[in-house]
Amino acid sequence: QVQVVESGGGLVQAGGSLRLSCTTSALNFAERAMAWFRQVPGKEREGLSCINWHGRITMYGDSVKGRFTISRDNGKNTLYLQMNSLEPEDTAMYFCAADYDGYCADSWPIPSEYEYWGQGTQVTVSS
Repeated sequence: QVQVVESGGGLVQAGGSLRLSCTTSALNFAERAMAWFRQVPGKEREGLSCINWHGRITMYGDSVKGRFTISRDNGKNTLYLQMNSLEPEDTAMYFCAADYDGYCADSWPIPSEYEYWGQGTQVTVSS
């Protein structure tokens, strides 16, 4: 059974940093594009970043470009999101998602493009 598990969330002050991790099992991780999303109650899930199977192509949403960095370690079946210069507006539940294939399409920010999801990890940024 495929498992996708996020970790690394927590409470941080504005201007601080956090590194999220997403580990997977029973999944052909190295063959899939992976992405990070976030969601606050009452709002749609927002696509933050996507990374191709080989890690050499990454895409970012405007709200996090220049502050967040996505990366992956295929040997460890793990996806990362380094978050710097955090703002209170970054407070949300953060989710990891596995694509159906190895490439980030133009539609990468759309949640329905992804096959597997984790349960999320909460990030809270205090002002």
